[in-house]
Parts: sequence; structure tokens; C-alpha cells
Amino acid sequence: MKKTKKKIDKLKSTMSRRTVLKTAVVGAAAAAFGFPSIVRSADDLKIVVRDPGGPFTPGFAAAFYKPFKEATGITVVGVQGQHEPTGLIRAMVESKNYTWNMSHLSKASHQSLVNIGYLEPIAPNGAGKYLSQIPDGLRGEYIMGTDVYASLIAYRTDTMGKNPPKNWKDLWDVKGVPGLRALRKHPFDTMEAALMADGADPKNLYPLDFDRAFKSLDRIKDDVKIWWTGGAQTSQLLKSGEIDCLFTWNGRAQVAIDDGAPVDLVWDQALYTFEGWTILKGAPNADVCREFIEFCAQGEQQAKFTPHVAYGPTNPSAFEHIPASRAKVLPTNPKYLPNMVSVDSDFWGKHKEEIGERFNAWLLG
Repeated sequence: MKKTKKKIDKLKSTMSRRTVLKTAVVGAAAAAFGFPSIVRSADDLKIVVRDPGGPFTPGFAAAFYKPFKEATGITVVGVQGQHEPTGLIRAMVESKNYTWNMSHLSKASHQSLVNIGYLEPIAPNGAGKYLSQIPDGLRGEYIMGTDVYASLIAYRTDTMGKNPPKNWKDLWDVKGVPGLRALRKHPFDTMEAALMADGADPKNLYPLDFDRAFKSLDRIKDDVKIWWTGGAQTSQLLKSGEIDCLFTWNGRAQVAIDDGAPVDLVWDQALYTFEGWTILKGAPNADVCREFIEFCAQGEQQAKFTPHVAYGPTNPSAFEHIPASRAKVLPTNPKYLPNMVSVDSDFWGKHKEEIGERFNAWLLG
């Protein structure tokens, strides 16, 4: 924590000046979520943040919640919320009854809320010392990227080790690279994978040519044994050996690896995007949330969640504090990132409804 001493002293000093902030925060849906309403006072500073739960719970507690409490005296309560909770956030903002002050969101979900004006800017007065260290592509006006995840090919080394898929084209080549396949039952990432399998330039995927993507999917449709619907399902498919190769999120494949399954990952042409901290529009104690975000931007702090979650930190300096053995499984490893493809969340925000319907109809056809 030596490198953060100055920042911690500043945070403590800042909080001593915040005794004027005595706003009460009442979580109207507290009973439904199983925790008491929050009462914020100068003597008991507290913010509640929605996080994904699972391995994120111990990871974020070690990296952010506990150290921030130690540094500032402010309690951060992490609460697991439903996947992509945009509907809940809209309800909170519209009713002004805030169960959460902040939420950890995907870039795409964050953008859908930005489009309707339901998030607060995270640094209205300019990025601080640590926030400014995060690359522009991994943060925005309304979000600080906390972790980066990748959609990539994973395969069983015991059945495909001699002839594994090296890219999306190989995943589609069921004769040249034989093995049982699984694909995602959703157009997100699937469209990009289909286009790269058809030879599209990874650097010029957007705007996506959906007609071409569906023609590419036509070629492999009959050879897909399972269309998976959840990340935990892919971990189990890899562990059980029911599938030889599939594409999934790197963290889910890593679960299978950590549990002893003979699985390897293909980072070339992997698709990546990020998740991060956002502040709900009109939420009480937004300035305290901004201080928490600045704290979370520190590379040394981000390194502390990586033993729990195999997603990449967004501050490059985090890798100074991560063992090489762990760094090799993280998407933002400098060795992998240049050969990966950034997902265009803005594009998907405009087309997800129409393509979702078309994709479902194609599956049934």
C-alpha cells in the first residue's frame, strides 16, 4: 500500500470535509433483496454497490471494499444483483428510491442507460491520477472499466491436442478439425465469430454484415451439438468432456482448468469487452462513489481481484503486482491484447433487438 499512501491521505482528508453530507439513503426494495435500508450520516458513511456475485464477491472485497474502508472509514456494501440489471436501475432512478448507489455493469448495459440519461458522470471535473491511467478504450464518461473479459475458443487437450482449433475458421472446419462443438445461443459474439470464420478482417468487422454472418452459421448449424445459454454450462461441458471445443468467456473456461480439466484457450482473434463501475443518476452520495471509483482505478488494488476472477485488470500497472503464472490467463495481458478484437457495444445497442429476433427465428428454421 506504500504507493497509495498519498491517495489514502487525500481520501481521508476529503472525507473529513464531507460532514456536510447528511443525506439519508433509503433502499425501498430492501426487503426483497435481503438487506436493511441504508442510513447515511456523517458518522456512519456507507454506499451500496451491485456486483455480479460469485467469485467477484471475495475478489472485490479483497481488492476494493475492505481496503477502501481501511483507507477512508467508509463502508462499501457489495450486493449481488441480477444479470444486466438495467430494468431495476430504471425503476430506482424513476422512483428515486435507491437500493444501490452504484452498479457494476457491462459496457453494453451501461450504454443503454446512458442513452436515456440514467447514469451520473464518474469524473465531471476531470479524471484523477489513477483513473487517467486507464486507457481511453476501457473507460468512458459514465463508466470506469474494472475488468476485461474475452469470448474465445476453448478446447479439450486430451481429444484435440494433436489438431486443435487455432482460430474461428478452424472452429467452423468440422472436417479438417474434427470434434464435438458447442456455440452460444445468442447473437452477441456469435455474429462476430461467424464473420471471422468466413474470412472477414478482424480489424474491420463493424458494421457487422449480418447476411454474411447467417450464411456462415448455415455451414456449421447441423454440426453444433449444443447451443449453450449460460457461462456455468460451458464450464461443465468442458469438465465433463461432453464437448471437445466451444467458445465461451475466458473466465468460465478457466473454472474448468482450475478444477483440473485438460483444457486450453485460444487467444488469437478473441473478442473482448469490459465491465465496470457506474453511478445511478440522482443517487445519494455520488461524490463518495466517485472517490471509491478513483480508489478502484489503482493498478495495485486491481491486481488483488485477479486471484479470484480470471478477468483482466484495466490499469496496465496492475501487472506489476500479478504473478506471471496468473498473468498468462488474463485477457489484458500485453501478450494477447494486440491480437484480440474489441466488441463494438454502441453498434450492438442499436441492433440487438432486431438481430435477436432474427437469430431466434434462424435457430428454429
